[in-house]
Amino acid sequence: MSRAPGLGVLTGRRLAVWGDPIAHSRSPQLHGAAYRALGLDWEYGRERVDEESFASRLATLGEPWRGLSLTMPLKGVAFGAAETRDRAAELTGAVNTLLLSEGGPHGFNTDVGGIVRFLTEQGIADPARARIIGAGATATSALLALETMGVREIEVAARRPEAAEHLVALGERIGVRVTLARIEAPSGAVDLTVATLPGGADIPDATADRLAASGGPLLDVVYGHWPTVLASAWERAGARAWDGSGMLLHQAVLQVRVFVQGDPHAVLPHEDDVVAAMRAALEASATA
Repeated sequence: MSRAPGLGVLTGRRLAVWGDPIAHSRSPQLHGAAYRALGLDWEYGRERVDEESFASRLATLGEPWRGLSLTMPLKGVAFGAAETRDRAAELTGAVNTLLLSEGGPHGFNTDVGGIVRFLTEQGIADPARARIIGAGATATSALLALETMGVREIEVAARRPEAAEHLVALGERIGVRVTLARIEAPSGAVDLTVATLPGGADIPDATADRLAASGGPLLDVVYGHWPTVLASAWERAGARAWDGSGMLLHQAVLQVRVFVQGDPHAVLPHEDDVVAAMRAALEASATA
């Protein structure tokens, strides 16, 4: 039993990841490894839940339940279901973590912190200008992550730049200058690129090569569809490129903090050992 500050006593031992599709999710392996390392006899499963059934399914969860991880397409409806939200969730309009406690559910967006933690781990420090490829929900989290790292100029390259106006508005709220460009016509060089397109996105090689030539290192948030067209272009350019598995690991670490202690900023007991166990589980699942 634990008590999260301001959230009441937490007693539940059941957790799960919800989404549609969900069979590909590696969250059960990551979370299972974490709770074993922490000596917690908790259950973490997965369930296919779509937007239409989310509210009714959430309403059925009783006392044994402690929390949920949410993947696509549920981050928006989870935002609407949360009674409270952290800063990252409020600014992005996306919740990927629900803590089910007294007065809850309480919503968090750990994708933002997952991006920051991974890029910091890779030695990315003080990037002045960055590029985001894509304009969907993940691009919003990427924008906030880059702001957290100190970036103040961001170009959003999208097939339809007019669909990215919400990112310009968010930039104005948080003090970041956001400019828009067509994906085939990026402007100028950047220190870092974060790609938020689906793994099977159809991008002409010439466009990918143009982005790579001026893009700095690449974090492509896709995992399980590697290499992507963009990653291959970065390889041709002799530049570093990472898939999204590191981001997945680190956002899950922050989720575990939420589920165990009610706070994504509260370091876990023996956290280095917990992260090592989660990393090993992720690597094993990738080769299974």
